[in-house]
Amino acid sequence: MSSTTATLQDIASVDDFLNVAATETVPLFEHLEFEFLLEYDVFAPGERGRTRVHQPPDLFRSFLHCYYKDIYGTRPVTRELQHGLVWYYCGLDKPPSRDTIDRFLTDLEHVIDDVFDRLVEQAARRGLLDSTYSIDSTHIEAIQYNDAASWNYDPTADEYYYGFGCTIVSTGAKIPIAAEFTQAKQADQETAMRVTRDALAVKEPTWMLGDSAYDILDWHDLLLSAGVVPVAPYNPRNTDDPKDIKYRVEDRITEHSKNVQLKQSILDETYNHRTGVERTNDAVKDCGLGHVRARGRVHARTEVLVALCLRLVIAITNYERGNDPGCEKLRE
Repeated sequence: MSSTTATLQDIASVDDFLNVAATETVPLFEHLEFEFLLEYDVFAPGERGRTRVHQPPDLFRSFLHCYYKDIYGTRPVTRELQHGLVWYYCGLDKPPSRDTIDRFLTDLEHVIDDVFDRLVEQAARRGLLDSTYSIDSTHIEAIQYNDAASWNYDPTADEYYYGFGCTIVSTGAKIPIAAEFTQAKQADQETAMRVTRDALAVKEPTWMLGDSAYDILDWHDLLLSAGVVPVAPYNPRNTDDPKDIKYRVEDRITEHSKNVQLKQSILDETYNHRTGVERTNDAVKDCGLGHVRARGRVHARTEVLVALCLRLVIAITNYERGNDPGCEKLRE
């Protein structure tokens, strides 16, 4: 723990500080750059001349603290930040009002994608991305009062749920690097292509893994053209003449290179690593993605992106402390 944090702890008793559960989340902000939030005009005072009492980086820290403690929604977040030292250790000058929290969440909607991208860049600079990417979709449950959500079928769980979906590309130690909020769990081809391009823009891997839902010709061709080997099980669908292959890339590689051959044993071994994205999904759900409390699609999407940001923050912080970045909780 830094000397600055130790000095702050001397201000009040450790017992009181532990009671408001802020000691764990203070180090979340020691090594991370949030000041870039000040660059966005969306956080500037409105035309009516209201002054900005709280800075965007401090309010974002406050949201991360609350999400880490499983506290969601404007009312619960506001209550948490009324506690004695919580708002102080988050960098606020005083407890924020509910209007402030609600207004910040609304403003955050406009820039949350950029915030997520900036955190991915910080993870990449620390070498937390590896040469294998995995893509998968997961379900997101919504509150019954969210009229923008709908009933969807989750084939993995073989059950229906009320909510949305999210397609995530992950790598390394449960590191999400690209994502898109969707109306249902299963993403369409356009979303799959867009999220894949976003992931490739971060850093081009050697492998990209997906389940049989990604047996898409355009998806394979996009990756092969970028020098990335896609590994997704071949899905014969309704064809009367199925190919004698296990993975679609075995067929597509001949369209791109006559001299390259892929051993099925290597593809099998590589595909076994796809479970990493499922572990990433579980880790992000522990950060708040599993059940969004917001009403409306836009607020729900913002909550999902904040959860993804929190997962990145935890991974980077653990790395900076010399601990396993894959840990889902902070380690001293």
